Amino acid sequence: MNHAPDFDRIQVGDALPAFETPPLSRLSLALYCGASGDHNPIHVDTDFAKAAGLSDVIAHGMLSMAWLGRVLTDWAPPSALREFGVRFSAVTHVGDRITCSSQVLEKFERAGEHCVRLALTATDQRHQVKLTGDAVIALSGPVAGASHAV
Repeated sequence: MNHAPDFDRIQVGDALPAFETPPLSRLSLALYCGASGDHNPIHVDTDFAKAAGLSDVIAHGMLSMAWLGRVLTDWAPPSALREFGVRFSAVTHVGDRITCSSQVLEKFERAGEHCVRLALTATDQRHQVKLTGDAVIALSGPVAGASHAV
């Protein structure tokens, strides 16, 4: 998307388009290690993960946060992002498919910008919540004659 959605079109309760990952693979974890610089063996070494009391390797929490960020930047440009924070609630395992969703919680004005606060959630295929959070995005002003659409 090249521009932020219009502030006047957005309503509290509107949902942003969701993003669903394919099943998480060991290759994805290894690639994320390289991209992020986080080479903690708990994410790629099964023996290490088992010695730590886990059944297998687990995904980086920041990988799931990045997927939530993708929901935001697929909807509005990165330059519109004002706040983005999450709380980690459960680990993500190899084979999990993560669905990232967001809903408009609030519309407000701050520092001369029209903004929306969004609730964020990442869940797996069993509907277990992996992350929750929120974000604030600055949106453009009204477009004359525009119909309501997110």
